[in-house]
Amino acid sequence: MIIHHATRAHASRPRRAFTLVELLVVIAIIGILVGLLLPAVQAAREAARRMSCSNNLKQLGIALHNYHGAYKRLPTYKGGTWVNGLDGTTDSDNRMDLSIWVGLTPYMEQQALWGQISNPNTGIENSNGRRTPPWPAMGPRTSQASYPPWQVEIPTLRCPSDPGTGLPAMGRTNYAACVGDSVVLMDQGPWYQVNHVVTSPPIAVAVEANASCRGAFVARKSMRFRDVLDGLSNTIFAGEITTDLGDRDKRTIAAIRGEDEEIRDEPDHCEHEGYISPDRPRFWSDGSDGGTAPTLAASNQGRGFRWAAGGTVYTAMNTILPPNKDLCLGGESTGDENSMGIAPPSSRHQGGVHVLMGDGAVIFLTDSIEAGNVHHTNVWSGGTGESVPGAKSPYGLWGALGTRASRETVQEQLNQ
Repeated sequence: MIIHHATRAHASRPRRAFTLVELLVVIAIIGILVGLLLPAVQAAREAARRMSCSNNLKQLGIALHNYHGAYKRLPTYKGGTWVNGLDGTTDSDNRMDLSIWVGLTPYMEQQALWGQISNPNTGIENSNGRRTPPWPAMGPRTSQASYPPWQVEIPTLRCPSDPGTGLPAMGRTNYAACVGDSVVLMDQGPWYQVNHVVTSPPIAVAVEANASCRGAFVARKSMRFRDVLDGLSNTIFAGEITTDLGDRDKRTIAAIRGEDEEIRDEPDHCEHEGYISPDRPRFWSDGSDGGTAPTLAASNQGRGFRWAAGGTVYTAMNTILPPNKDLCLGGESTGDENSMGIAPPSSRHQGGVHVLMGDGAVIFLTDSIEAGNVHHTNVWSGGTGESVPGAKSPYGLWGALGTRASRETVQEQLNQ
């Protein structure tokens, strides 16, 4: 009988397995590694989103320059069509309420969309039917949800860091035109209408517009690069805005119906009124947290909710309060999301926002940028001291960057 000793020895050898302690140690090590790696992965993803966001703004700067090269002027903020005698309910015009992005669509690879807007259109959103008569060329009111082009989300106008999507918004945008460092007439410009009939503005309106509308863009006025006497590299043309998520964020849903003069003379008016929650300073008070609940815009009138609209909350920003401060509008008892007021840029990035300079450069500015005296009166026709027409911006470097021709000297290297 032959005995295989090797086989017998192998059979008698006990099998080695992981003990429970060893498994727990391995799991703990893996957990630690994941815990260390996950923040780095998230940071890398946000860095990529932030770069994409900056690139979108860069593309819009190129589009602006190409538009100016073609037409020798900038797209008009709150331009468009107006039929005298009508109140807008027939959708025969767009009530001169278009954003600057509408005219730029052919220059950001949206020629097909521009074709739909610039010609009469019979389409109806979410319907197989046809409108009779067709929508007018350049579209109806920007609040008309049945007009398909106003519902389009243009990729170039969306920042990947903003999670907002879908209803109650129409086509969202994360970028807004800079209208300067004063709230006076920022929503109207040198424009006047009586009983739905546009007429030449009274001298007082023209004088006020010249004094207070100091940004690269002026409502319903044709602007050119030559108007930017401070230099294109020293003037903000556009900036980021983050869209509303329905959470009472003071940056993304406007407190409305404030007193115009109070906001003009005290830019942090809403904070003084106690509208900001003492418990959550990034949000408006609901009245149950020790603060005072403000009147807010409707839930479908959030920041950036209509890419085609020129209204204040939709596609306008100013350089009065620093980035990511509160959205505080006036208009008295009839005020709404389109009224004049404080409209800082905002973003979901950590610590600041991207802005587009007139020369096409995109710069990241922090929330702590030097902003002068935020309690100072805006520059306007009746201003005194540092608020007289033609004065340098009372809002420091931040205000200076928002004005086109106030002769400020910018000594900081913004792009370094």
